Amino acid sequence: MKIVVIGAGPGGYVAAIRAAQMGADVTVIEADEVGGTCLNRGCIPTKALLASTEALSKIKKAADYGLEISGDVTARLDKIMARKDKVVATQVKGIRGLFKSWGVTLIEGRGRLMPGKKIEVTLKNGDTQELGADAIIVATGSRPAQIPVFPFDGEKIISSDEALSLESLPESLLIVGAGVIGCEFAFIYKELGVDVTMVEMMPRAVFTEDPEISEILERELKKKKIKLIKNIKTEKVDITDGGVKAFLSDGKTIEGQKMLVSIGRAVNSEDLGLADVGVELGGRGEIPVDERMKTNVDGIYAIGDVTGGIMLAHVASKQGLVAVDNIMGHDAKMSYDVVPAAIFTHPEIGSVGLREHQCQEKEIDVKIGRFQFRALGKAHAMGEIAGMIKVIAEAETDKVLGVHMIGPHASDLVHEAALAMEIGATSKQVAEMIHAHPTLAEGVMEACEDVHGMAVHMPKK
Repeated sequence: MKIVVIGAGPGGYVAAIRAAQMGADVTVIEADEVGGTCLNRGCIPTKALLASTEALSKIKKAADYGLEISGDVTARLDKIMARKDKVVATQVKGIRGLFKSWGVTLIEGRGRLMPGKKIEVTLKNGDTQELGADAIIVATGSRPAQIPVFPFDGEKIISSDEALSLESLPESLLIVGAGVIGCEFAFIYKELGVDVTMVEMMPRAVFTEDPEISEILERELKKKKIKLIKNIKTEKVDITDGGVKAFLSDGKTIEGQKMLVSIGRAVNSEDLGLADVGVELGGRGEIPVDERMKTNVDGIYAIGDVTGGIMLAHVASKQGLVAVDNIMGHDAKMSYDVVPAAIFTHPEIGSVGLREHQCQEKEIDVKIGRFQFRALGKAHAMGEIAGMIKVIAEAETDKVLGVHMIGPHASDLVHEAALAMEIGATSKQVAEMIHAHPTLAEGVMEACEDVHGMAVHMPKK
C-alpha cells in the first residue's frame, strides 16, 4: 500500500508514522517544516514562552516561599526566544528522526493533487516531480485568519506567528479576541512587563468554556492588571506613528504600540488541486469528511484543521490514526464525544464533555459537583490556590458528562475526567477510587463526591 500524506503537522506526521508501522510505503510532502503550526508556530513555542514567564512569576514571588534573591531579575527577551527556538528545533529533529527510523520518505515542497491519484510536487528549488499513490491524506492545516479591518503588516498589526518571535517588547499591546490564543499571549506578555488590553466582542473571555470557568479566569486577569473590554467590537484600526489606534463599537478609541489579532483561523485548502480531482469543499474552504475521514472522492482522505472541525492538534492526530486504519483495511470511526482541551493561561484551564448550559439546551437533567483548589493541601503547599473543578453528571445514571476546571495543572488533571467519560464511569466510581495524598487530583475526587453532597473537605451546605 502506497500512501502519500500532504502536510507534516500533528495530523500528517502521526498518520505517516502509523502507516509505516502498519507496513505501508509512506511519503510525506511538506512545504514548510515538519511539525506544522503546532510545533513551529503554535502549541510548543507558546508553551516554551509560558515556561519562561511562569519561572519569572515564581522568582518575583520568591519571598512567599521563604527565598531571598539578591539583585534584580531581568527578563532577557532575546534569550527567552532563543530557548523557545531551541525547544522547537529539538522537536523538529525528533520528528525527522522518527521518519528516518520508520522509513518514511520526506519530500520538502508543495503538493498538488492530479487525476488518477497522482500528486505533483513543486520542490523548493522550483523543480517538479510526480508521485503516484493508492491513498492520499490531505493534512495541510490552517493559518491565522485575515480580516480586512485588521490589515496585518507584521510590525504593528500582528498575528500569533509574529507574536512568537518579537525582537523587542512593546510598552503596550492591544489584543483583539479574548479566546484561547488571546488569553495565553495576554498572560505571557503581561508577565514580561507589557501593558495589555484585550477587546472581546462576546460577553465573556474564553466564551467556549463553561461560564463559571470564564468568571474565574476574568478574576485572575484583573489580578494581573490585564484590562478586558467585553461585548465590544473593534470596528476600525488606524496605524499611527506611535503604533495602533482602534475604534470600538461604543464610540471609544484605545491605542497601543502593537495589536495582536487572534480571532480565528482559515483553512489551507487553496492551490491543492482539489477541484481538479472532484473533492468537494465547504463554504469556508474546508474539506468535508465522514467519520472515517474520507472525502467524497474514493482514496482521498482529509484530517486536521483543513476539515474545518475542532482545530486541536490532538484531534488531528487521532483523525490521522483513524484515516490510516481505514486505508489499511480496518474499520475505524472518529468520535468527538470525549475530546479534552487545555488552555495554558495562569491558572490553566482543562475541559472535557458537555457544559452545564449545553445540558440544559439538550434537556438533560444533571447534578453538579464543585471543589475549590484552595481546599487542597497540595495547592497551598505549591502556593497555587486559585481555581475550581466542576463535575457534571447525569442525574438518572450518574455518568460523568463533563468536567471543567481552572487551576494549577488543569491541563494534566482533565485527563482523569476524560478517561472516566471514555469508559462510561459514574461520578460515584471516580469518587470511590483511592487518590494519593497530597495531590491536586484529590480535587477531582472531591468534586465527584460533591455531586452527591458528600465532599469531605467542604463545609455543610
